[in-house]
Amino acid sequence: MQRAGTVLFDLDGTLVDSAPDLADALDTLLASEGHAPLGLAITRALIGHGMATLVQRGFARHGVALSGPALAAMTERFLKIYTSHLSRKTRPYPGATEAIVALRTAGWRLAVCTNKLEASARGILHDLGLASAFAIVAGPDTFGIAKPAPGHLLNCLDGANRGLPAVMIGDSEVDSAAARAAGLPFVLVRWGYAARPADEIGADARVAHFSEIPGVVATLAARLEPPGAARAGLMSRSLADE
Repeated sequence: MQRAGTVLFDLDGTLVDSAPDLADALDTLLASEGHAPLGLAITRALIGHGMATLVQRGFARHGVALSGPALAAMTERFLKIYTSHLSRKTRPYPGATEAIVALRTAGWRLAVCTNKLEASARGILHDLGLASAFAIVAGPDTFGIAKPAPGHLLNCLDGANRGLPAVMIGDSEVDSAAARAAGLPFVLVRWGYAARPADEIGADARVAHFSEIPGVVATLAARLEPPGAARAGLMSRSLADE
């Protein structure tokens, strides 16, 4: 089958709802330091910039400012707690598995580009039976760079894949900024952990259910410049404006 190109997915808040396990781990860490739990709703609003930022924001809610070695040590403790039950409550969003199958059937190469450490991301995908669908899983430790830096996405498009269309799918401002910086079209999912309303986040298309993604990806890809002409992410108009 001729390859269509690459679809890059964010993980937390896009492919999977991991907030319950992240909240449990953060609350366990906070309790060990004598602080009250924050709970699921508050933790959801703190996710999106990696584990260290989640820990830093969690303690800040209790008036504790963490930075430098203290933050690094607390983040390490958090990771030990979290990785002991990566997928106890984490689940794919409705329709995710079916959309993945549809994209692969249509010839798309799939990648995960997340600010979660690669081993943790792979662990979740394995536990949920999704690992084999993805050609590459990249965390901030994979290439030594994290979103919103464009290199986190572009390093997933090595070799022949750079000459084919690529589309980024995510739930947050961080994903949008990374896609824009990389020159890739961006599809925003209306679920997830974004701090701002979906309509305020820049996107080429917005979807309310996973079942919409294969069709939206195909439409965006058809509007991209032909391979080899300018950057593959430049489009003449946006689906989001229709």
